[in-house]
Amino acid sequence: MLVLLPPSETKSDGGSGAPLDLDALALPQLTKVRDALCTELTLLAADPEASRAALGLGKGADAEIARNAALRSSPTRPALDRYTGVLYDALDAASFTKAQRAKAQARVGIGSALFGVVRAGDPIPAYRLSGGSKLPGQPTLQSLWKQVLPKALQEEADGDLVVDLRSGTYQQLGRVPGAVTATVLTERPDGTRTVVSHFNKHHKGLLARALVLTRSEPTDINGLAKVAEKAGLRIEIASPTELLVIT
Repeated sequence: MLVLLPPSETKSDGGSGAPLDLDALALPQLTKVRDALCTELTLLAADPEASRAALGLGKGADAEIARNAALRSSPTRPALDRYTGVLYDALDAASFTKAQRAKAQARVGIGSALFGVVRAGDPIPAYRLSGGSKLPGQPTLQSLWKQVLPKALQEEADGDLVVDLRSGTYQQLGRVPGAVTATVLTERPDGTRTVVSHFNKHHKGLLARALVLTRSEPTDINGLAKVAEKAGLRIEIASPTELLVIT
């Protein structure tokens, strides 16, 4: 089973790992694009105004630009610990035992505008680049990644079940045909349902945690639903490739 998570705009600082080594990352098929984007992002950081415009940053975002300037020299930490925010709070990787972290490294991939997809244990630096950003003079990120990422993900999955919890922007960078997705819906007292962003991220984090920690190896959507329900989530199967998480 391969569980694909979205990244987060917020990332933890620092780390104790050596500077970025692209050859140390999973999915080596992506190295060429990763290298080109790292170079462009680092060069862009030399022009703060251009960085703010391209990355959608405010005037108080100098620290984000500094992260990009030091992309190849700053310390790294595992991707599972680098990304923060609502989804990652619910995943709560800090509580994992050594064995559970090993499961996460075997099962989890994390989408990234800069790296395409990384594995949970891949050592990466802090950076700022969103899936919808466009670097000056460069093709869109979607057009860059769609040339290599879909094939790389299929090879990485190697026939296993893929659960794609990435947001739409990151799914568009590299889709996985046949992957199971999850939609989080909040049910009102009158029975109507709606999508609410905060609950979406929180419950996808809870679902990801359940899939990481389970001892079972689901091979289809029915198996996924059983794992999620056992973890206390309210689940419905909308189609052979879509789970509904009801809050």
